[in-house]
Amino acid sequence: MSSKKPPKSPTGKITKLKSRAERTQSQRSWLLRQLNDPYVKSAKTEGYRSRAAYKLKELNEKYRFLKKDMLVIDLGAAPGGWSQIAADIVGEKGKVLGIDLSPIDALPNVTFIQGDFLDVNVQESLKGYIGADKVDVILSDMAALTTGHANTDHLRIILLVETAFAFSLNHLKVGGVFVAKVFQGGTEGSLLNEMKLRFYKVFHAKPNASRSDSKEIYVIATGFKG
Repeated sequence: MSSKKPPKSPTGKITKLKSRAERTQSQRSWLLRQLNDPYVKSAKTEGYRSRAAYKLKELNEKYRFLKKDMLVIDLGAAPGGWSQIAADIVGEKGKVLGIDLSPIDALPNVTFIQGDFLDVNVQESLKGYIGADKVDVILSDMAALTTGHANTDHLRIILLVETAFAFSLNHLKVGGVFVAKVFQGGTEGSLLNEMKLRFYKVFHAKPNASRSDSKEIYVIATGFKG
């Protein structure tokens, strides 16, 4: 009988998978952290669908990229926390389009599309919702499933950011904004250089709502040159 070979990362190296005991301990630690997390408690009190809503709320309070009447796309929208914040700000005359692999319960003034953003057909469907309009802000809180292998996880999230960025080049209006989650260490040099060519200002930020032990940060590109 042949045994399964351990999976390899995109670099060809063996990816070490967590044991059942490690996964159980990790789940217990996550549950304990959730129970003691002030942002989780606030989200329940204020009616937000996730603690992640506060990340976007903090970023926008500092950089003011979301405004009334805007057209906003929210990539990796489930369970809807970012879309909630965006919809509250753009108001009834604005519009929010959210997309995710997972189903999302309806929200006022938000249109949700279920599907894989990396799928070209799904991107075409999204274009159909946009129509001839140009987008004011594209948000990406997409996250790839982690393997525990740092290089693999980094490559996976960079692929998501690159795809979202390429989409933004075709659909953002002049002066538009692109915001995306990346891992610490920032975006790849070539991608960051491309962003600096296409936007007037590009920088990284880590909101307080992002856990201190998390490697996530956000790249914010403002003033799309078209």
